[in-house]
Amino acid sequence: MIDRPFWQSRIQSAWQEAPIVWLSGVRRSGKTTLAAGLASEGVLHLDCDLPSTAALVADPEMFFRNCGSRVVVFDEIHQIPDPSRLLKIAADHFPGLRLLATGSSTLAATRKFRDSLTGRKRQVHLFPVLWSELPSFGASLKERLHRGGLPPALLDSQKRPSFYREWMDSFFARDIQRLFSVRGPERFTALFEYFLRQSGGLYESVKTASALGISRPTVGAYLRAMEITQAVTVLRPYSGGSRKELVKTPKIYGFDTGFVSFFRGWDTLRPSDFGLLWEHMVLEWLQAQSPDERIHFWRDKAGRELDFVIPRSRERVDAVECKWDSREFDPEPLAEFRKLHPEGENFLVCPNPGQGHKRRLRGLEVSVCDPSGLPGGSQNP
Repeated sequence: MIDRPFWQSRIQSAWQEAPIVWLSGVRRSGKTTLAAGLASEGVLHLDCDLPSTAALVADPEMFFRNCGSRVVVFDEIHQIPDPSRLLKIAADHFPGLRLLATGSSTLAATRKFRDSLTGRKRQVHLFPVLWSELPSFGASLKERLHRGGLPPALLDSQKRPSFYREWMDSFFARDIQRLFSVRGPERFTALFEYFLRQSGGLYESVKTASALGISRPTVGAYLRAMEITQAVTVLRPYSGGSRKELVKTPKIYGFDTGFVSFFRGWDTLRPSDFGLLWEHMVLEWLQAQSPDERIHFWRDKAGRELDFVIPRSRERVDAVECKWDSREFDPEPLAEFRKLHPEGENFLVCPNPGQGHKRRLRGLEVSVCDPSGLPGGSQNP
């Protein structure tokens, strides 16, 4: 079992704020293994896929009164009949008890949760293996970009197409069909694969619907399901109100570089492929480090673009540009952005920047760093 201290610490911190932690993440991202890593004296781990677990917790009060544990882990808790009632009874009537519940989607997507558990829970979203976790997994950055960050794929000796196909089938059957009652995988899977092939690009609903022969309302409903299950990230454009800025058209990013490269048909990676995949990995880092921050991208009507911008206050907004090779950085888009939004820090994020340093470009100070040099980052999270 590979230790993941960043995520273990995140769970412990969440328990300081609320008795229930909802651990979400796409299928095969390592939720079960992470939960099992908490196993120690006083921790009870229950697999809710087993019918015996539902029988065990049928009387929640009796169960918690006699379980003899200070921490209870409910893996895949949405499989039991009334999970919200179970968790609410524990939080309200057994002070000092800590609960970890796992699921592939956000809690709100699970129709069995009649109670939102307001004030009683915190959510931790588990991302694919992060930049800082690669040494623990014994994987190189290029292997991570190509195979992706789901542990079974990353730890394999080669990239196996069967893993990605089987994951897609399981994702539809166990998440989409079960949670959203979508009938027939053909149109949904075609749309998901389309988003993965176009990942990192602008999303236009009319163009997408026309390309796939799917109605716009259906495209919108399926996209929302993918967002809820965290299979895609939708980034909105950032605008301060200037007529020069893009204000409506979002970007869509797939959840994992392995799936993006697979559905683009990249059986091997060429030098020109690394930049796009690196951009995805930096986005995952930003989302993991600062889950409550709003991340946008910026683009003007002349086509100048910044990968990510993060509002820090009413006037301050940080700009993050991702480059596989720092020599490829063009400061013009950043200079145009700062004419409209002068306050904030500028970052150029590269995999091998050497010692983090600052450069002055077009009159702007730019911090050149790897992901650990971004705000909220750490060399050893």
